[in-house]
Amino acid sequence: MGKKTGVFLIQTVVIAALYFVLTYIANAVQLANGLNFQLRISEALTVLPYYTPAAIPGLFIGCLSVNSAMNLPMNDVIFGSLATLVAAIVSYIIRKKKYLVPLPPIIINAISVPAIYTFMLGYDEPPFWRSVIMVGLGEVVTCGVLGIAVMLGLEDYRDKLFPHSAPKDDTGE
Repeated sequence: MGKKTGVFLIQTVVIAALYFVLTYIANAVQLANGLNFQLRISEALTVLPYYTPAAIPGLFIGCLSVNSAMNLPMNDVIFGSLATLVAAIVSYIIRKKKYLVPLPPIIINAISVPAIYTFMLGYDEPPFWRSVIMVGLGEVVTCGVLGIAVMLGLEDYRDKLFPHSAPKDDTGE
């Protein structure tokens, strides 16, 4: 295994583990799931595709494993994890616009989580659009506010943690 492959795998595993642990902690205090309001503090990690492509599988594996461990409905485990995967891919694609990186998980989760519960699982309370707003607000807090804080906090360490991965600024230099 080459050095780059090893670094990629380590980053993937660490990100997956962090996502799992942070979600599990939020779930222990009943913040991780729900249609009225959810604050998965692990969603702050959704900015990591800005730094490394290893965040894409890391976030997906972390989400899939914690959703499975929390015994969520199978549609939520599968499609919620796929929503995280799509959001991570889109965040990686737009990474040259640093402060837009949190938008894909905010938008995708605000729509997909209520859609899964309303249309796939048949929940009718709260109404779909109320759930979109409430889940969206939680995502703004976790992905937007906490995510940007994570980005700012990692700025001094990015070359050590994510060598040759992150753009140097919004112009991609």
